[in-house]
Amino acid sequence: MAQQGSSAEPNGQEAAEGKGHRLKELLEFLAKTLVDNPDQVEVREYDEDDDTIVFELIVADEDRGKVIGREGRTAKALRSVLKAGGLKDGKRVLVEIVD
Repeated sequence: MAQQGSSAEPNGQEAAEGKGHRLKELLEFLAKTLVDNPDQVEVREYDEDDDTIVFELIVADEDRGKVIGREGRTAKALRSVLKAGGLKDGKRVLVEIVD
Protein backbone atom coordinates (compact mmCIF):
# COMPACT_ATOMS: atom_id res chain seq x y z
CA MET A 1 0.00 0.00 0.00
CA ALA A 2 2.94 2.31 0.42
CA GLN A 3 3.25 2.55 -3.37
CA GLN A 4 -0.05 4.37 -3.80
CA GLY A 5 1.49 7.82 -3.28
CA SER A 6 2.58 10.21 -5.99
CA SER A 7 5.72 8.12 -6.56
CA ALA A 8 3.47 5.34 -7.85
CA GLU A 9 2.22 7.46 -10.74
CA PRO A 10 3.95 5.34 -13.43
CA ASN A 11 2.30 2.26 -11.93
CA GLY A 12 -1.05 4.00 -12.20
CA GLN A 13 -0.40 4.63 -15.88
CA GLU A 14 0.47 0.97 -16.40
CA ALA A 15 -2.68 -0.04 -14.56
CA ALA A 16 -4.75 2.27 -16.75
CA GLU A 17 -3.15 0.82 -19.87
CA GLY A 18 -3.83 -2.67 -18.55
CA LYS A 19 -7.42 -1.68 -17.85
CA GLY A 20 -7.80 -0.46 -21.44
CA HIS A 21 -6.41 -3.76 -22.67
CA ARG A 22 -8.86 -5.68 -20.46
CA LEU A 23 -11.73 -3.56 -21.74
CA LYS A 24 -10.63 -4.28 -25.30
CA GLU A 25 -10.61 -8.02 -24.57
CA LEU A 26 -14.04 -7.73 -22.93
CA LEU A 27 -15.51 -5.96 -25.96
CA GLU A 28 -13.97 -8.54 -28.28
CA PHE A 29 -15.35 -11.41 -26.19
CA LEU A 30 -18.85 -9.92 -26.01
CA ALA A 31 -18.92 -9.18 -29.74
CA LYS A 32 -17.73 -12.69 -30.62
CA THR A 33 -20.55 -14.21 -28.57
CA LEU A 34 -23.13 -12.11 -30.44
CA VAL A 35 -22.10 -12.74 -34.06
CA ASP A 36 -22.18 -15.67 -36.49
CA ASN A 37 -18.62 -14.99 -37.74
CA PRO A 38 -16.50 -14.54 -34.59
CA ASP A 39 -13.27 -14.95 -36.56
CA GLN A 40 -14.04 -11.65 -38.33
CA VAL A 41 -14.39 -9.62 -35.12
CA GLU A 42 -11.66 -7.04 -34.65
CA VAL A 43 -11.29 -4.35 -32.00
CA ARG A 44 -8.90 -1.44 -32.42
CA GLU A 45 -7.97 0.75 -29.48
CA TYR A 46 -6.97 4.41 -29.66
CA ASP A 47 -5.93 6.58 -26.73
CA GLU A 48 -6.93 10.23 -27.00
CA ASP A 49 -5.21 13.13 -25.21
CA ASP A 50 -8.09 13.84 -22.82
CA ASP A 51 -8.15 10.47 -20.97
CA THR A 52 -10.48 9.02 -23.59
CA ILE A 53 -10.17 5.51 -24.97
CA VAL A 54 -11.85 4.89 -28.33
CA PHE A 55 -12.62 1.33 -29.37
CA GLU A 56 -13.50 0.62 -32.99
CA LEU A 57 -15.49 -2.58 -33.35
CA ILE A 58 -15.28 -4.22 -36.76
CA VAL A 59 -17.51 -7.16 -37.64
CA ALA A 60 -18.63 -8.88 -40.83
CA ASP A 61 -21.27 -6.96 -42.79
CA GLU A 62 -23.94 -9.57 -42.08
CA ASP A 63 -23.21 -9.38 -38.32
CA ARG A 64 -23.40 -5.61 -37.94
CA GLY A 65 -27.11 -5.73 -37.10
CA LYS A 66 -26.45 -8.23 -34.33
CA VAL A 67 -24.01 -5.97 -32.50
CA ILE A 68 -26.26 -2.94 -32.99
CA GLY A 69 -29.49 -4.69 -32.01
CA ARG A 70 -33.04 -3.49 -32.32
CA GLU A 71 -33.19 0.27 -32.00
CA GLY A 72 -29.50 0.17 -31.01
CA ARG A 73 -30.14 -1.55 -27.69
CA THR A 74 -27.27 -4.04 -27.94
CA ALA A 75 -24.80 -1.33 -28.95
CA LYS A 76 -26.03 0.84 -26.09
CA ALA A 77 -25.55 -2.04 -23.64
CA LEU A 78 -22.02 -2.70 -24.91
CA ARG A 79 -21.18 0.99 -24.54
CA SER A 80 -22.63 1.10 -21.02
CA VAL A 81 -20.58 -1.87 -19.84
CA LEU A 82 -17.36 -0.43 -21.22
CA LYS A 83 -18.07 3.07 -19.90
CA ALA A 84 -18.63 1.60 -16.44
CA GLY A 85 -15.29 -0.20 -16.68
CA GLY A 86 -13.52 3.01 -17.63
CA LEU A 87 -15.06 5.09 -14.84
CA LYS A 88 -13.00 3.34 -12.18
CA ASP A 89 -9.81 4.70 -13.74
CA GLY A 90 -11.26 8.07 -14.67
CA LYS A 91 -11.26 7.22 -18.37
CA ARG A 92 -13.94 8.11 -20.86
CA VAL A 93 -14.66 5.14 -23.12
CA LEU A 94 -16.23 5.39 -26.57
CA VAL A 95 -17.27 2.44 -28.73
CA GLU A 96 -17.67 2.97 -32.46
CA ILE A 97 -19.09 0.28 -34.70
CA VAL A 98 -17.23 0.67 -37.99
CA ASP A 99 -18.95 0.22 -41.36
